[in-house]
Amino acid sequence: MITVRDLKTLIVGKAKDALAPEARRHMVLAAFLAWIGLGADGLSSANYGPEEAFIALGAHSHMALYIAGATAITVFLIAMAYNQVIELFPSGGGGYKVATVLIGPYAGLVGGAALIVDYVLTIAISIASGVDALFSLLPLEFQGAKLAVELFVTLVLLALNLRGVKEPVRVLIPIFLGFVISHAALIVYGITVHAAAIPALGPGTFAETRSLAGAIGWAAVLSLMLRAYSLGGGTYTGIEAVSNNVNILKEPRVQTGRLTMLYMALSLSFMAGGLLLLYLLWGTRPQPGQTLNAVVFAQILHNIYPGAVHLERIVLLVVLVFAASILFVAANTGFLGGPAVLANMAADRWVPHQFANLSNRLVTQNGIILMGVAALATLVVTDGRVSMLVVLYSINVFITFTLCLLGLCIYWARRHDPTQPRFGRLSHAFAAFVVAAFILGVTVVEKFTEGGWLTLLVTSCVIVLGVVIRRHYSFTARELAKADALFATAMPNGKRQPELACDPTQSTAVFLVGRSLGTGMHTLLSLRRLFPNQFKNFVFVSVGEIDSGSFHGEEMLNHLRKDVRATLDHYIGYCQQRGLPATAYEGYGPDVLAELTRLIDQVIARFPNSVFFASKLIFDRETWFVRQLHNGTALTMQQELHKRGIPMVILPMNV
Repeated sequence: MITVRDLKTLIVGKAKDALAPEARRHMVLAAFLAWIGLGADGLSSANYGPEEAFIALGAHSHMALYIAGATAITVFLIAMAYNQVIELFPSGGGGYKVATVLIGPYAGLVGGAALIVDYVLTIAISIASGVDALFSLLPLEFQGAKLAVELFVTLVLLALNLRGVKEPVRVLIPIFLGFVISHAALIVYGITVHAAAIPALGPGTFAETRSLAGAIGWAAVLSLMLRAYSLGGGTYTGIEAVSNNVNILKEPRVQTGRLTMLYMALSLSFMAGGLLLLYLLWGTRPQPGQTLNAVVFAQILHNIYPGAVHLERIVLLVVLVFAASILFVAANTGFLGGPAVLANMAADRWVPHQFANLSNRLVTQNGIILMGVAALATLVVTDGRVSMLVVLYSINVFITFTLCLLGLCIYWARRHDPTQPRFGRLSHAFAAFVVAAFILGVTVVEKFTEGGWLTLLVTSCVIVLGVVIRRHYSFTARELAKADALFATAMPNGKRQPELACDPTQSTAVFLVGRSLGTGMHTLLSLRRLFPNQFKNFVFVSVGEIDSGSFHGEEMLNHLRKDVRATLDHYIGYCQQRGLPATAYEGYGPDVLAELTRLIDQVIARFPNSVFFASKLIFDRETWFVRQLHNGTALTMQQELHKRGIPMVILPMNV
């Protein structure tokens, strides 16, 4: 009979050893793989960004030339400015960490909240656009099945990411390269065929623009261009993903990150600008049930294979499969970047600390699941329509861009180091900031009444929720710090007495303790008051949780070990000074419950007459929401031990 655990192992895979060096090597990405797994977000948006911008121009398609040039310039300006972020923050964090460190914690909260919503939309719009590409070759009557396919693809990517970072990237390498090669070939061929028309394209565009301005005014012309430009703004979103995940890049991280950013900027500028130029040169117009890329590629392939309809259809099918595949890789970027932001925010107590936890597959499972569920809900609410999703998209990433680049400007303006020139970097960061802030303003104004308000509302709710969570954690931390300070004086001389051997045949009190000294000491003292002279042995069990922060560096792991051992030493020293035999068991891993279960088995094997004790924080106003902010390990272990007939008592600690 297949159990739930067996089914989970089948889907997610077997557990990994978080302390094994090869586990961390498994997580790192070279520049080429990072270009695929992270930079693919921006590159894939060439499948819908240029199309939405071109369609927004309507009958005035000649202005696509301006959009193509502006896109290329903007991509390079912002991407190269983000190299400064990689240099200053080689451990990752991207816009969230930059805003937090260089501007302030609340600026970081705004940037982080914007990124979380943006990564959800990255998953949703990429999958929706990918399915649109696949359905472009099907009859119109099949369009009703698109949403079901989008939901299925989301679930598949969710499962892949729960297995680990590199699996989905490796699977999609061949088709990623197929996308780049096939699309680059068609763009080059399509432009070459109409090369004779290119010299007249610029003068003709300028003349048409002057004529249009004479008819409707320059303000209306500018508004039309800005609206089209804002709808294509999703083209730049992959920039943030690279800097946000520098921590999973191969050493040297800064060099790998810069190279990844260059790959992405070059490929994105070529794809986005080239596609806009193709639409213009081939006179492409939207067709029902087809993407604009499918229409223009069909025109080009018809020119290459005149009369060979079947061959034309086969090649077009292959090209569109590659397009869908790169979009699914981009959706995977949301599953990589979103949980990384959540983990960073969890470390700063803006979101529940469970989002920094690693699963036994060494991935931030809670963040991945949240991203997947939110993307599924977004697809259902919007019915998977790219035209609607693109309105919601790109506002948030430019909030983060603006905050991040403002932080760089502040950093270089305040820095007074004569050995390190700052004027060039400050000028670059300021220029990028002005461009990003301008695009953000235009995008908000143009998209606000068309659905942009919803994105801003959801982001605002995430910000408010973050403030509430942080206040709760700050209050709890202050109260526990008082208890820690009080009990830290329990061993005034700091010297241990000679160790007293435990007698396994005697009654034993086993304490499940965490990193809070005050909580553990409260449990120990409460036990001695309630059950005086009842227990002859005192055993302390503690698990150092390896989360997303401690996992990626040996120094952090050593610091974790040192903290756990120091706390256990305090308990043992306290007991031995009072003539109480004591010992300790320690373990480390991402799954605290699994590691606790392993240690408990060892304790029971040695001390069969054991009763387990733990504490639970009790708040004056304890609600369902407050309970979700704490892990509930004690209650879970009590249920597990009671099933095995082993007694466990939970003692309350009022906060």
